[in-house]
Amino acid sequence: MSTLDLGVIGNSCIAALISRSARIEWCCFPRLDGDPLFCSLLHGGDGKDADGSFDVAPEGAIPVSQRYRGNTGVLETELADGDGGALKVTDFAPRFKRYGRIFRPAMLVRRIEPTRGRPRLRVRVRPRCEYGAETPVRIPGSNHVRFCCDDVTLRLTTDAPISYVTEEVPFPLDGPVNFILGPDEPPTESLSRLVRDYLEQTEEYWIDWVRDLSVPFEWQSAVIRAAITLKLCAFEETGAIVAALTTSIPEAAGSSRTWDYRYCWMRDAYFVVHALNRLGATRTMEDYLRFVTTVATSEPERRLKPVYPVVPGRDMTERLARGLAGYRGMGPVRIGNAAALQTQNDVYGSVILAAAQMFYDERLPRPGDRALFQQLERLGEQAAARAFDPDAGPWEYRGRVATHTFSSAMCWVACSRLAKIARNLGLDERALHWDHEAERIRATICARAWDAERNTFVASFDGREIDASLLLLQEIGFVPARDPRFLGTLAAVERELRRGSFLFRYTRADDFGTPITAFLVCAFWYVDALAAVGRREEARAIFEQMLARRNHLGLLSEDVDATTGELWGNFPQTYSLVGLIVSATRLSRSWEAGLWPES
Repeated sequence: MSTLDLGVIGNSCIAALISRSARIEWCCFPRLDGDPLFCSLLHGGDGKDADGSFDVAPEGAIPVSQRYRGNTGVLETELADGDGGALKVTDFAPRFKRYGRIFRPAMLVRRIEPTRGRPRLRVRVRPRCEYGAETPVRIPGSNHVRFCCDDVTLRLTTDAPISYVTEEVPFPLDGPVNFILGPDEPPTESLSRLVRDYLEQTEEYWIDWVRDLSVPFEWQSAVIRAAITLKLCAFEETGAIVAALTTSIPEAAGSSRTWDYRYCWMRDAYFVVHALNRLGATRTMEDYLRFVTTVATSEPERRLKPVYPVVPGRDMTERLARGLAGYRGMGPVRIGNAAALQTQNDVYGSVILAAAQMFYDERLPRPGDRALFQQLERLGEQAAARAFDPDAGPWEYRGRVATHTFSSAMCWVACSRLAKIARNLGLDERALHWDHEAERIRATICARAWDAERNTFVASFDGREIDASLLLLQEIGFVPARDPRFLGTLAAVERELRRGSFLFRYTRADDFGTPITAFLVCAFWYVDALAAVGRREEARAIFEQMLARRNHLGLLSEDVDATTGELWGNFPQTYSLVGLIVSATRLSRSWEAGLWPES
């Protein structure tokens, strides 16, 4: 049976999910949103069928351990064979500096070496095409196999006996064997030497990248693994950041809540930028603003969509993949996302928040200037004009629209931050203009979204519902954390949405029924709110319980079953990992207090 006990490798071009038994169960080519040539995660079988996977295991494989090699994106899996033999599989996607730029080919590298005895290795490479519907043409060569689909041709190059690989015949593993799966280009040097060189340089890249992070004193390993994973969810070529690496892992068992998250949501991307900025990894912000500039200039009047493909202009029409049964058979499997057709007015605030640090961070080689400010003003004009327009809201309701408090508050933050940026640039007249717009929006929100009888802000104007996004009102500065209105809202959220350590987004039935799993990032928002109002010990206790929900490699999906603790939803989920990073940086003791506590 498929589970989310998976590791992820990648290089900001492609990524792969690998099971505890060293099976590659998910990998899209030639980029993060491409055709999943390895798709057994959504095959719907019992997990034993190798179709749609890249399997390297001894006969009668017994998983022993799986871990990342230090602070890197290199994954090691140890397997035993039941007869005293054992082997280690090292998986990675090359990423390192070469010729003055980052080398990140659409390539997977696997090295298998015996660690005890002579285990008999069986290799099964069975990609699928067109979302599981077709089998690629297989063309063996002297030391390689080519897999030809309509749009992609992959070349598997190996120093293992090629006939054993193509015929899937077990053979004794006397020494290391190597596999490179990628573009249809033959290597120009010894495969073992090439793999060793790629591995060393990839390890060195990640070690250097992590060394430059400003991590908190506590929970360092959790933060580092989350940060590396966020980096793997960025499609560096365009600057887009995907919400997750998968499609259609259901939010709950049998719920039909299956969505394709391999796209760039403006909202989610801001949160990723915010988290990495807190750690000092600002290059993702710079790349993302390049992406935003590209999509904004293509939109009439700078009216942004909530979500874009990683290569702007590509089709995002939502359709069903008939060749895949779904995770544990729980379909449908979707390609594309109809959210691209929705109105979500918080996007303008999300983009401006993501860009704001550009105007203050003196480390940046190209800080924000008047030209960038003028581009952002075009987005601010949209925020000011649409602050009270009904939309689908942050939860992307498909069957109803309303004037959502969070969307209006994000329009407020767009205007408020533009005023601050204008003052920083010495543009006092523009600052006054944006202050006026921000105050106008604030006054209306306080009049229409405040329920005096219940002493709480509500999820939509003149409504009665509570949702978890209200916890972010203090986060974005709309209301101080100690303000009685926020304290009342926090109490209402606790009363209506909390289930043990978890928090639901909302509890009212939507288009797909009543939610039955908790949204992981909401618990981290709750942790942050508790810390902000002075309830730090409660916040730390819940944070520790959330850390315990990570899988064996420290990764999180989107949702969790509040009763069993099982992870559900697309994986790995950037929202959840962002929440982990932000909460850790806020709750951790300082380095001084940690190193030299008072006696």
